[in-house]
Amino acid sequence: MRIIDRYIGQQVITTGLFAVGVLSLVLVLGNVFKELLELLVNHDVPLEFILTFIAFIVPFSLTFTIPWGFLTAVLLIFGRLSAENELIALRSNGVSVPRICIPVFFLSLVCVGLCFWINVDVAPKAQEQMKSAVYHMATSNPLALFGADQPIDQFPGYLIYVEKKYGTRLEDILMYQLNDRGQPTLTVHAKTGELMTDLTGKAQVILRLYDAQYEQRDSVKPDDYTLVRGGIHTKENDLAISLDELYAKNVRKRSLTQMTLSELLKKQLDSNMDKGQLSAIRTETNKRFSFSLASFAFCLIAVPLAITAHRKETSVGFLFSLVVAFVYFFFIVMVDTVATNPKFHPELLIWLPNVVFISLGAFLFFRMSRR
Repeated sequence: MRIIDRYIGQQVITTGLFAVGVLSLVLVLGNVFKELLELLVNHDVPLEFILTFIAFIVPFSLTFTIPWGFLTAVLLIFGRLSAENELIALRSNGVSVPRICIPVFFLSLVCVGLCFWINVDVAPKAQEQMKSAVYHMATSNPLALFGADQPIDQFPGYLIYVEKKYGTRLEDILMYQLNDRGQPTLTVHAKTGELMTDLTGKAQVILRLYDAQYEQRDSVKPDDYTLVRGGIHTKENDLAISLDELYAKNVRKRSLTQMTLSELLKKQLDSNMDKGQLSAIRTETNKRFSFSLASFAFCLIAVPLAITAHRKETSVGFLFSLVVAFVYFFFIVMVDTVATNPKFHPELLIWLPNVVFISLGAFLFFRMSRR
């Protein structure tokens, strides 16, 4: 039996690692292009920033790819074993299906433990570091955020447009200072400029403007162009852009997904929290536990599904894994949309996919083992 355990276990591990690697690569590249495509194309983003961003997003992707990759591996391996009649040979020699599946269930529990560790500690910390990366790049290399012929909106309260960029020199600069509603209140047009970072005392970006023209808009009706007042014209002037709001947006203000399990549990004790916030925190806390069980739920339903399908084609296994994973993850996303509505009890709904998958898998597995 040890030979059989090693044979099945090694195949599941090898296929699972390959599947996790491929799925992680797809998710990581997708997030990189989603978050950094504009910076990559139009800005001088340092290579170390890109590598840091990728390193921080990998743990978050593993929360999805580990159970999904394990599901794919089980479907492929047991589908092949069934199609090539290896399971029939084992059962004819007195080896039952539950005994054959022991190494697979053991590996599923290993995945559960690994996913739990990532969900409650590693992924939240990585997301927090990923959000603060933009702030650190702005303070260490602010010029990387300034691209040519593209609007720059990384700095809260400002919208900046630069026609041309030559190293540290900027040409044809158009900058809008925005109010809380996103309406421009001050317009600055400069022929050239230079960018510097001033971290002495208050963190800020210094935009040195040459030959600049200022226009002030009405504070009550900023969209009324008839009320625009022509401002001063300067040959050289320094304009300070505070990084406090950028820090608050990307570092100080933390979402629930950036909090570890201990921080979520401590936050629930806040008596000043409204019901919607409390419901969201409880839902996120329960999701960390529920999501970690996905590997076991997938394993329980994948074995009978693969044996019943009796197909060894890789495309069929990937199709089954795509359908099963989509149903599971789609329900998780739907529960997240009502996380702040306590009347739906989202903290309990988040467990429903596991309950359904484990119950259905146990039923199919029991019926298959009785054949």
